[in-house]
Amino acid sequence: MTEISVATPQLLRRVSAGAVLDFMRASEAVTVTEVMEATGLTRATAIAVCEDLMQRGWIRELENQRAFGGYQKGRPARRFELNERAGYVLGMDVGVSKATVVVSDLRGKAIGRTSQPFAEAEIPAEERIAVIDRTAMMALHSVGASPDSVLAVCAGIAAPVDRNGEVLVTQHFWGLFDVGLKAALRDRRGWTVLLENDANLAALGDRWRGAAAGVDDVVVILASERLGSGVIDGGRLLHGRGGGAGELAFLDMVEGVGDTYGIAALARAWAADALAGKAKTSLREFAAEGVEAEQVFAAAADGDAVARAILDRLADRMARVIGALSTIINPELVVIGGAVAKSAGVLLGPIAERLKGYTVTPARVAVSPLGDSIVTVGAVRCALDYVEKNTLDLELAVPA
Repeated sequence: MTEISVATPQLLRRVSAGAVLDFMRASEAVTVTEVMEATGLTRATAIAVCEDLMQRGWIRELENQRAFGGYQKGRPARRFELNERAGYVLGMDVGVSKATVVVSDLRGKAIGRTSQPFAEAEIPAEERIAVIDRTAMMALHSVGASPDSVLAVCAGIAAPVDRNGEVLVTQHFWGLFDVGLKAALRDRRGWTVLLENDANLAALGDRWRGAAAGVDDVVVILASERLGSGVIDGGRLLHGRGGGAGELAFLDMVEGVGDTYGIAALARAWAADALAGKAKTSLREFAAEGVEAEQVFAAAADGDAVARAILDRLADRMARVIGALSTIINPELVVIGGAVAKSAGVLLGPIAERLKGYTVTPARVAVSPLGDSIVTVGAVRCALDYVEKNTLDLELAVPA
């Protein structure tokens, strides 16, 4: 009982500070009265918490409203707001060909973005880490932020990751991403690094700021080059025992699918097959450099028969994929994400027409508005979640 009574004031202070910060994150400038109403704290406690958070740099007090006409009589209310530049988080998308790093403030606003290519897919771990680190430093430099202002980093990789941030390495490709990134960036920069599967982050990102906003049961499919999915069930991201929840290798056994190639990859391949024959198509003007998916979509919109046939095949294939996921997982919504989503809206109608033929529990289907930023948006959200959960244990480099 003695331990509990000693710890109680500190615990109450943490709970109160956490409640005030949660309210500040969701608000603009607020008064002490508004803090009291939102948190249930007494005036004395609300003021004490705000002053403590202000001293530690997490919030700041705004100017007296009388200075710009907000008050004519009486004592003006003190107003506070979140110091969104108290620190930064980094969201990383580490693919097989390049690394992309986004710098975000504490409200989740992306203020800097940098990408750097890897020399090739199979490079030593040290080289991959060096490129990622260099990309991060370039992104920070572009916004004038120092490495010690980074409060958390989340990196999305194209491999399964379990709840503890360990990479599942049961095939060679996944092993390319098991490079010890968490330890390396901790040792080099002192950063806390969270590792997550890229499709899982896509699901977090789209549910935060995309087509799945507010949806608790959703599957987000990264669909450009290879298909991968992140699953949110009842508002909770699923990992599975080893991080394999949402992996789509089973598509090898689905009739009419047979592999995990994505929309962009198949559009290019099927266009190349058509051009190898004598089909009359406007796509021939792109034959020398290779037809891209966007060109197939554009040609289909202009009525090109070959391009429209390719879109019909893509719609049927995606309907089978989504039908399988709808049957197994039964989500409310399936979102097609990745760079190809920008053009894939034309597939939604044909997919919906076919979907009822492949499952008795068809999901609603949408495309993400986040484009190729979907993974970094999710990575920022993941890093912010860590900061918000651990705010009172984090030291700011330069308190405001």
